[in-house]
Amino acid sequence: MEKSHPAYETDSLIAEDIGAYLETHQNKSLLRFITCGSVDDGKSTLIGRLLYDSKMIFEDQLASLEADSAKHGTQGQEIDFALLVDGLAAEREQGITIDVAYRFFTTEKRKFIVADTPGHEQYTRNMVTGASTADLAVILIDARKGVLQQTRRHSFLVHLLGIKHVVLAVNKMDLVDYAAETFDAIVADYTAFAKEVGIEAFTPIPISGFKGDNITSAPSANTPWYSGPALIDHLETVELSSTAAQDASFRMPVQWVNRPNLDFRGFAGQVAGGTIKPGDTVRVVPSGKTSTIKTIATFDGDLDEAVAGQSVTLTLADEVDCSRGDVITAADNPPEASDQFCAKLVWLDEEALKPGRGYWLKLGSQTVTATVQSPKFEIDVNSLDHLAAKTLGLNAIGEVELATDKPVVFEPYDASRSLGGFILIDKFTNATVGAGMLNFSLRRAQNVHWQATTITRDDHAGLKNQKPRILWFTGLSGSGKSTIANEVEKQLSLMNRHTFLLDGDNVRHGLNKDLGFTETDRIENIRRIGEVAKLMADAGLIVLTAFISPFRAERQMVREMLPEGEFIEIFVDTPLDVAEARDVKGLYKKARSGELKNFTGIDSPYEAPETPEIRVNTVDMSVEEAAQHIIAQILPLK
Repeated sequence: MEKSHPAYETDSLIAEDIGAYLETHQNKSLLRFITCGSVDDGKSTLIGRLLYDSKMIFEDQLASLEADSAKHGTQGQEIDFALLVDGLAAEREQGITIDVAYRFFTTEKRKFIVADTPGHEQYTRNMVTGASTADLAVILIDARKGVLQQTRRHSFLVHLLGIKHVVLAVNKMDLVDYAAETFDAIVADYTAFAKEVGIEAFTPIPISGFKGDNITSAPSANTPWYSGPALIDHLETVELSSTAAQDASFRMPVQWVNRPNLDFRGFAGQVAGGTIKPGDTVRVVPSGKTSTIKTIATFDGDLDEAVAGQSVTLTLADEVDCSRGDVITAADNPPEASDQFCAKLVWLDEEALKPGRGYWLKLGSQTVTATVQSPKFEIDVNSLDHLAAKTLGLNAIGEVELATDKPVVFEPYDASRSLGGFILIDKFTNATVGAGMLNFSLRRAQNVHWQATTITRDDHAGLKNQKPRILWFTGLSGSGKSTIANEVEKQLSLMNRHTFLLDGDNVRHGLNKDLGFTETDRIENIRRIGEVAKLMADAGLIVLTAFISPFRAERQMVREMLPEGEFIEIFVDTPLDVAEARDVKGLYKKARSGELKNFTGIDSPYEAPETPEIRVNTVDMSVEEAAQHIIAQILPLK
């Protein structure tokens, strides 16, 4: 193609005055939006068309596109605009979108970042990623197919993720001869579903991403019956969420305490809502301390005002305790802080949710440990029915209750994405396993408070003249945990130490008699034991626990309940064949025959400690030798 073609030339102002060009674009508003829908609805083609029509394709890109269209394209001799976005080799070979692809383009009125999200159900988690920061969603429907299951799923997710502006783009109108009755039937079908989901309003537009109908101007010659806006016109004029955020109460999660020298202490973060000026009274949550804004600092100098979306450093007139994770808010309208919530949860991991397991919960700049209870229900996104569920699998959506190890500053997701949206992270793999939206704090969290007591855990320990410890024995069934723990307690008793032994079998006769041996029940078993052991340690005791405790995550959860150095993990390292040969209780035999399900080491995993404080090998050591080795390692005891 000749270089003079105006559609593919960059703005001449770039060469003439780069500063003026950048300033022009800097002052434009930015709209983030996503395209979503079912497989092959034409999402990537639409984005490619937007890039093409907004003159965001350079000459070398156009040449490459023409070559790729001939090699991989699906439009015959025509340009396949989808190839501008489907960059992965696997996508081009299969003709589908797999990953989330972000593209920037601009018009005279506004800048845009568009996320092309995959339509396949197994990539719903990718769609959630793209939608999490979007102001608007373009939901595409193939005019030949109408509203499909994935269309419903994505529409439900769009509403769930708080996207207020929805465009229903009925695409491929050229393949149904631009029939108005086809468009009207699809709009009527979608309207009925949208009301059920909770989408109050949407803008329907008949388009052809391939031919360009109603993309930049409307109505096109092929749709004289259409009286609405062109897609670009609508995108240029829709209200931005950042504009609405500026009208909200002031909120700024603290990301970093800036202390370059003794004379400066500022709190850096991005303003999540409202506006702030020097002299305004603010409150630090959750501590509740108040102060006034002294200055609003930036790299380019102090500001007279900061608004939602700006990243600034605030200095306060008073020395108040404020650190990363705290939220600086309007003094007269602070958000809540709670440690128990009801939330909607989208599960993103191939390994199902483990109720009772500790995950990292990240909300804004706050990171805490959270445990999720079994779902109250799972949501069928096609029928919107509430289904009974014990867990959530990949791409499942449910309502859950969760608890955090310390109060979290939050607002309902409907009121604030920044303080209402969270992710769950697996503590061992660091994989993001869930994305959630907080609905409200549980009333019991508001009505239950810590009661201050005069006698402290240090007082209890001082009376016993010892340092509290939890000696956590873990290993396979038959490894000798209970026998060795009993011998250690005997020797500690002879040393006049105050101890208590919690044994796995004994505890299941009372406290945990309601629990079975499924993975979920095993997690809850250890959680309860951890809480009891902590209370005993608070009383100044040396607590010995003898449990298989097969999962590292739960052992780590108990460790995190205690002060540094009080949790001693003791790995009773016995090979499976040795433990099975002992089989004192006959459990291995039952497990091998199929009479006993979920037995650790046979049909349920055991995750051996990677760095235990103490390791004993019962093949080489007698019970007495193992006990003496353990006591020698934990001395001194005060």
